[in-house]
Amino acid sequence: LLCISFLIAISCRTGQYQQASQYIFVTKVIDGDTFWGNDAGLDEVRVRLLGIDAPESRRSKHKEVGYYGKESEEYLKSLLSSKKVRLEYDVDKYDQYGRTLAYVYLEDGTFVNAELLKQGYARVMTFPPNVKYADEFIRLQRKARRSKVGMWARDVN
Repeated sequence: LLCISFLIAISCRTGQYQQASQYIFVTKVIDGDTFWGNDAGLDEVRVRLLGIDAPESRRSKHKEVGYYGKESEEYLKSLLSSKKVRLEYDVDKYDQYGRTLAYVYLEDGTFVNAELLKQGYARVMTFPPNVKYADEFIRLQRKARRSKVGMWARDVN
């Protein structure tokens, strides 16, 4: 019993004991891998899709607009705008900017993070310990690249 209590305490402290999932209503898509939504308590939640990185769709003081950035943002808008989505968490629930890190699912079961990779609107970007779907994501990216879809249609990457 003491051993079980210790393991639970350790996993809570390291972030491994997370709520399994949460539904939110998407209010605004920021770019190809980030959006805002409202949770059940109507609190604003900024969500960053885990395991992927879409090209930048806006210029900032640190980054330029990336190849296929606008297309990635528009595709995510077409998938998520004004829809209810389910968030699934990995080990870390938040990043250093306070964004909620999540794998995102539409109500019909579509795995949004994977869909962006399949269609060539994002590339794999994983940071341990959040690697739950890393192998699947790598497989999807390779297939999209071989098929020359989305950003992989022209050989600039």
